Amino acid sequence: MRNNIVHIGAGELTYEIRAIVGIAEELKRLGIQVNMENIGDPVTKGEHIPDWIKEIVAGLAMQDCSYGYCATKGLLETRQFLADMTNKRGHAQITAEDIIFFNGLGDAIQKVYGLLKREARVIGPSPTYSTHSSAEGAHAGQRPVTYRLDPSNLWYPDMDDLRQSVKYNPAISGVLIINPDNPTGAVYPERILKEIISICKEYDLFLICDEIYHNLCYNGTVTRPISDLVGDLPAIAMKGISKEVPWPGARCGWIEVYNSDKDEVFKRYIESILNSKMVEVCSTTLPQKAIPLILAHPEYEKYLEQRRNRYERCSNIAYNLLHEVPGLKVNRTNGSFYMSVVFEPDRLNNHQTLPIENEQVRQLVERLVDKPGTQTDKRFVYYLLASTGICVVPMSSFCTDERGFRITLLEPDEEVFTQIFKTIAQTITAYLES
Repeated sequence: MRNNIVHIGAGELTYEIRAIVGIAEELKRLGIQVNMENIGDPVTKGEHIPDWIKEIVAGLAMQDCSYGYCATKGLLETRQFLADMTNKRGHAQITAEDIIFFNGLGDAIQKVYGLLKREARVIGPSPTYSTHSSAEGAHAGQRPVTYRLDPSNLWYPDMDDLRQSVKYNPAISGVLIINPDNPTGAVYPERILKEIISICKEYDLFLICDEIYHNLCYNGTVTRPISDLVGDLPAIAMKGISKEVPWPGARCGWIEVYNSDKDEVFKRYIESILNSKMVEVCSTTLPQKAIPLILAHPEYEKYLEQRRNRYERCSNIAYNLLHEVPGLKVNRTNGSFYMSVVFEPDRLNNHQTLPIENEQVRQLVERLVDKPGTQTDKRFVYYLLASTGICVVPMSSFCTDERGFRITLLEPDEEVFTQIFKTIAQTITAYLES
């Protein structure tokens, strides 16, 4: 090319959660039966959508207005419905004008980071959901800035690490929380949220809280929406229906903005996000129309409780099968539908293997693991996939120095689910002893 046309942050745009799908597809062609436990899509994993939700969507699909553009921020009646839900709790008070819809939270994440001044950094958790870390790193053209989540303390934030990072890096302008967390499944108690808010206020930062899994907490854990706690702190909450309804194919997410009137710089930043949306004309009309009808339906809370109960059972099955495996650090998942498992330091190396009967598969895996720079946990993930057909995601893909893997809790057949985790436990033992 005459000029270098590649964005300075292009190298930070990685997404191993889907990248590993290509390897899995190649193994399928070679005769391996694969269990896809890498992507958080309940529908693809076979979760049944109730008829009453389908009837709502079908009824809206028969209306001509569902096929048209809607306002840049989203449908007014839906935004008002969501604002009323927040305001009923009696803490942060917002209006429909404080809500902006996007084409999924992925779209929101790209704009929230992409419209920051390049020198302004948002510190996020480590490990973290790679869409956040990739977008933050790409906007700055540098590695993401992070604070540590501690696998020896229920995956809670290392508050000393967060405070010191903020104190000694004046470029940090905001803090990201994912609660409940992806990839760890941690649910943050109120005291942790308040401490993070306190740090933001002390250093004059804004806060982003990804709450896409907020209504999927279990095992007796309790958390609070960030709107209940922020007070006058400028903040953004990210929400959506892809995981909760679940309706990932709707590509329908939104942000709630708190206290944009309290800081002129934050106000201009939010205006820039809205202006970028105006270029796109509209958001997703049909799913926005469905949101009030689904969330206010008399069956909805019962349906959510059924889903939480199933994830709780799976969480405990997985924990009971893995937490006593030598060489692992395992925490019980309490929210979302992911489990992150890490190996103790120095338990992985570049010589461990697993038996692979299919010669073509073995050769493929050996080519993959011999690539320069292949992390030890990615090596394990490739061998696990080739020898058992279980497809998970290496922890090194989540912007962390921890080595392990993330797996979903979405398999709807509990017998199959149990067998998957029994197989993983046995395979880890064999791998570490090889």
